[in-house]
Amino acid sequence: MRYRNLLLFLVLSVVWGSAFVAIKAGLADIPPVLFAAIRYDIAGVLMFAYAAVAVDQWRPRNRRDWAAIAVGAIFLIAGYHVFLFVGEQGTTSAAAAVIVSLSPVLTTGFARLFLPEERLTVAGIAGMILGVVGVGVLVSPDPSNLLTEDVVSSLLVFGAAVSFALGSVLTRWLDADLPIETMEAWSMVGGAILMHGLALTLPGERLAAITWSPQALFALGYLSVVASAIGFLIYFDLLERLGPIEINLVSYLAPVVAAVVGVALLGEVIDISTAIGFVCIASGFALLKRRALASELSRFA
Repeated sequence: MRYRNLLLFLVLSVVWGSAFVAIKAGLADIPPVLFAAIRYDIAGVLMFAYAAVAVDQWRPRNRRDWAAIAVGAIFLIAGYHVFLFVGEQGTTSAAAAVIVSLSPVLTTGFARLFLPEERLTVAGIAGMILGVVGVGVLVSPDPSNLLTEDVVSSLLVFGAAVSFALGSVLTRWLDADLPIETMEAWSMVGGAILMHGLALTLPGERLAAITWSPQALFALGYLSVVASAIGFLIYFDLLERLGPIEINLVSYLAPVVAAVVGVALLGEVIDISTAIGFVCIASGFALLKRRALASELSRFA
């Protein structure tokens, strides 16, 4: 069973890490917001089909359920993916994955605000600061020119990490009695609708602007079916078997996958600031979750 879980963990890391490269590849032919919206048109339908078969409660029943779905649609799907897709136009796949890996650190910070029972120790505060320093190293802004494309793009990806972390904490705070598969299905469809609405207000975000090249079709299919539908099914399985601590570690293997695949397929260059930023963010997470990680590691001793 342990080898099964390890294999699925590695598969999920590869699937979600390479998703950053698929986004970068697809952005050459598809406008970013429309790209994200169409991805979740497809993924939402697939997740709905799965939820209808796999769980008893396939639709929300009360206001708390609808509130959780709204949070998921706004923050976890629409907010996260709009910031990520737009931001990744001006940064590498690896850099985007490293910045997104800050999400577990930010989640801990937001939990302190919305869930007062979750206290931060001195080491926890140090971990959060280290994570933010990692993003600072990655962005490396020039005070004389703060609006360069790479800086703005990195800050947009940082906004994606903030949106995801806030959405995760608000979902926990609402504590809706709704199967996670059902919430994901409704959130995906709701998020897709929001992104289509946003695309209508933005220049260049039209179906006519899409070049349906083999690369674009592959990127869209990979993100919709493999990274979203299949990836989330693996995630749900591992979440139930391993818990949130070990699942969070996917965030720290995904940038390595993104870097390797980005270099191999897109010829991206990984600079020293990306590597240092990754080390800082991963170290910050280790400080925040040191006791939980020690407990997990003791199982293998």
